[in-house]
Amino acid sequence: MKFLLLFFLFVNIIDAKLVIKDVYKYDSNTISELSALAYDGKTLFALSDYGVLHHFNLILKDEKIEDIQYLKSIKLTDKNGKKLKKKKRDSEGLIYLSKALYISFEGVPRIEKHSLNGQKIKKIKIPKILRDIDNYKSKNKALEALTYSKKYGFITAPEKPLKDEDIHKLYTKKQIFSFKASGKITALEYLKNNTILVIERDFNLLTNGRKITLSKVYIDKCKSNICKKETLKVLDAKADKFVDNYEGLTKIKKNLFLMVSDDNNNILQQTYFILFEIND
Repeated sequence: MKFLLLFFLFVNIIDAKLVIKDVYKYDSNTISELSALAYDGKTLFALSDYGVLHHFNLILKDEKIEDIQYLKSIKLTDKNGKKLKKKKRDSEGLIYLSKALYISFEGVPRIEKHSLNGQKIKKIKIPKILRDIDNYKSKNKALEALTYSKKYGFITAPEKPLKDEDIHKLYTKKQIFSFKASGKITALEYLKNNTILVIERDFNLLTNGRKITLSKVYIDKCKSNICKKETLKVLDAKADKFVDNYEGLTKIKKNLFLMVSDDNNNILQQTYFILFEIND
């Protein structure tokens, strides 16, 4: 009987679509509101809502987080080295690509290329409908997430669907991909074979109804303009103590990913890093 139970548990773990490898609580009085992550194979970059870029040394051992060591913090600046004005610094999406960082913003919706030290290099062209903040449901619901693939280029998404829309859309330079919503989009990561990992957040703090949904969206499997969506895991605050406001996501290596929660600079919330694996 004991052998059968162990075998059943082993099969469940192997068959799981998404396995959480580790949950790491990061305690700091000075670093908060982490909204995006990127990783270059050595340095972990974390971006705050205030337009501050943090550098960390990520130390893993046996697919566990041994330590996340703080290195430095830098304020994002314009081409002239001046720090971004308040209305232009709401940085939300982040990717590392060819020794540079690409950032998506709310407030004044745009995508920019920055150096690893935070200085703007150039602006990236985005679809016309995304450039006007009046097309969004609010100034704080603009370009929340960003990812990249060689095939499609930059892929971005608003936190909530645009005005008069109720379905999520992923925007590339030439194409739009739609899928049904399970919450507000907070992060994207391109996987492979035309699939995108999406994090969605659904919060009701009054009832502790906090849920984080991680899904695969298949942008090459779309019917009637709606793409196939596969739910990998739902984290529910009523069952999982570490559920919080997850907004940042990055790939660490094959099938291994890291996400971070934005504590909203609130003493009732935490900054958690979750290391997880996606099984093909």
